[in-house]
Amino acid sequence: MLVSINKTTKALILIISALVLVTMLIAHFVYKSINESVDPRVVTARMLYEGYNGLAQRNAFDSVYILMDEIETQYNRYPHYRDSYEVGVLYNNRAASYLTLALYSDTTAMRLKMRDSLVNLSEIAAKKSIKIYQEWLLKYENKSPEEISQMASLDFFIGLENYNEKQQSRFFKRRVEEIESAQEETKRRLSVSYTNLGIIYRHHKQYEMAAEHYKTAFDLWDENLVAENNLNLLFNKPARERNFIQKLFPTKR
Repeated sequence: MLVSINKTTKALILIISALVLVTMLIAHFVYKSINESVDPRVVTARMLYEGYNGLAQRNAFDSVYILMDEIETQYNRYPHYRDSYEVGVLYNNRAASYLTLALYSDTTAMRLKMRDSLVNLSEIAAKKSIKIYQEWLLKYENKSPEEISQMASLDFFIGLENYNEKQQSRFFKRRVEEIESAQEETKRRLSVSYTNLGIIYRHHKQYEMAAEHYKTAFDLWDENLVAENNLNLLFNKPARERNFIQKLFPTKR
């Protein structure tokens, strides 16, 4: 059984490695031909991320974890991105995938034995995402574009030495715009991480802690229906459905 698992893992690593190489080549030409304002250092990571949803929807979790590890490796190469909101998203997605695998997949004897380990891994990932989001918001929340420029310039240009000043300026302008648009969105992302942590505590039967985290999630984002309904569930209240407008115009997360 162990030999079979090792062979499967090696095969997945080879497949993902090949995917990375192909994606890097594609990213090179996409960057050259379509949008030269995108930071070329993270084009590969972002293109790899496009494969995440498809793998997650198919419950191909082994591939998901390998893919996310590779994406994080891409971000970790550059100081500016190591603790960015993008890495926070990776850890929250890890937390969500561990939870899905632990609580909502099959209930075979082997899976049941693994459940607590998977929930513990989910807790570690959720707390890591919360830490990253909180520190990122502490740095950038409610800052003006001028303030963002001043702070981001401290480490953004490390690794761009091979590009001329005009190119670097274009990349930097785009990054400031990304950070500005992420200010509000990252609060919602933090809300989702707290929701996941609430689900984890509910699994541990620590209901007061679960309720506390659901409330925190809802305070951060009052349209977080998952947090609200999990809180309602704890207090035996009926679930609230999205209204017509919310269904027609869902909030981006």
